Order: sequence, then C-alpha cells, then structure tokens
Amino acid sequence: MINLSQTILALAPSKALIPFITAGFPKPEMTVDIMHALVSAGANVIELGMPFSDPMADGPIIQKASEQAIKQGVTLESTLAMVAQFRRKDVITPIVLMGYLNPVECMGYDNFISKAAVAGVNAVLLVDSPPEESHALQVALKKHGLQQIFLVAPTTSESRKKLICDQAAGFIYYVALKGVTGAADLNPDLVNTEIKALKSMTDLPIAVGFGVKDKLSAVAVAEQADAIVIGSALMSMLADCQDSKAAVTKVSEFIRPIRTALDSL
Repeated sequence: MINLSQTILALAPSKALIPFITAGFPKPEMTVDIMHALVSAGANVIELGMPFSDPMADGPIIQKASEQAIKQGVTLESTLAMVAQFRRKDVITPIVLMGYLNPVECMGYDNFISKAAVAGVNAVLLVDSPPEESHALQVALKKHGLQQIFLVAPTTSESRKKLICDQAAGFIYYVALKGVTGAADLNPDLVNTEIKALKSMTDLPIAVGFGVKDKLSAVAVAEQADAIVIGSALMSMLADCQDSKAAVTKVSEFIRPIRTALDSL
C-alpha cells in the first residue's frame, strides 16, 4: 500500500510537488492524460478535485472548472473511474481526492470509500468535514485503509491545531492565506514561521497551498514546508486546451520549472 507520509518525507531535502486539477476539466477525456503528464513532469502526489456545484473554498478559476466539468457530465462515479484508469499505468503516485462533503454523503460514506479504495485513492480532503464532525467518516476510511487530510488556516487556534494534528493522517495542509484558492499574494516569512510552529506539534509532513502560483512563490514558502500544492495557476493554464496533446504540453511546461526549482534548494 502507498504510504503518503513516507512518499513526501523520503524526498527530503527536496520538497514534494502536489498539483491540483479538477476531474473532467477542461474535458473529461483529457483528465487521465493530464495526470500522467503531471507525474512525468515531476509531481509526487496528485490532488484530484471532485467537481461540486458550490465549491466555497475555491476561487473563480476552480469554481468555473467545477461548473464546466459538471456540465460535461462528470460525477463522483466518473471521477473514481478516472482514478481507476490512471492506476492501470501508475500504481505508485499517491492520489488525494479533494472536495466537499455533500456528494460523499449522497453516495454514502461506506459506498464512496469502498469504491475509492478499489479505484486506487489514498486519501481524501473534504473542506467542510472538520475533525470535530468526522468521526463516522474516519471510521469508514480506516476500514478501507484510506486517510483524511485536514486543513490548518492562519486563523486556526492553538487548541484546534492540536486537535487536527492528533486526528490527521498523510499530511497536514497549511492554508497559506486568508480567503479562497488563488486569491492573494503570499507572505513567505509569515508562512514559514507558522509552519515551523506547526511542526512542533506533529511528525506528519506539512504541505502548503492557496496562493502558490509559480516557481518563485513555491521556493519562497518551501523553507519549512515539506510539500507545495499548486492549483489555480495550473488550472488557468489548462483552460484553453482543446485536446490532450495541448494539455500535456502546457502541464509539462508549467510543472517542470517548479520541480527544478524545488530540487535546487
């Protein structure tokens, strides 16, 4: 079984690169090709967004991506089918499904998680399922060997940080700024200070996202982070791609310089 934490920590002193894409965007038939291209270009983990009609934590780029994917018929079932198709060629790269609780509850915890496990998912990140409300979900996840990723924000209290660290698995996702994905510029000094403090509470790797846009911002927040998540900037590059060939080219051109920059730290 793929160990998410070990995958990230084994890269030290380099950093893990975790690109985010929305399943089915810009076209459903392109998603698996994009996933393989991300790995070829240097991604260590893939965060795959489950399209949802009300993605409250996401900025306009990812909101539009979800809307477009849904209009093209992408569902939770077809998202899991994309993971299964990816796994036919890649059984090594960890996959984290990112999204919201509503579609999961509609499918049912056990039904969703058992199907996710069979497809080859390693972890889930549900923005609106905090640790205080995740007991039933975690029971089902552990039953099938999956993990739950939790978010820590700049506004998270010390007591909640401890609670999150106690319940988290895989890695902890540090939200680098207040607001939605891709919303503002980072303050690298503040981010690195916060991550350093968070590391005193847990042995899990820390990934930082929300606001990482390019190799410069990735390097700036990589001083303390173990992994870098980049989503909105990548998604904007894919928006105009009309076929898999164009998407693969865009992905490679975008990801490779970031991989190279992180490896040179």
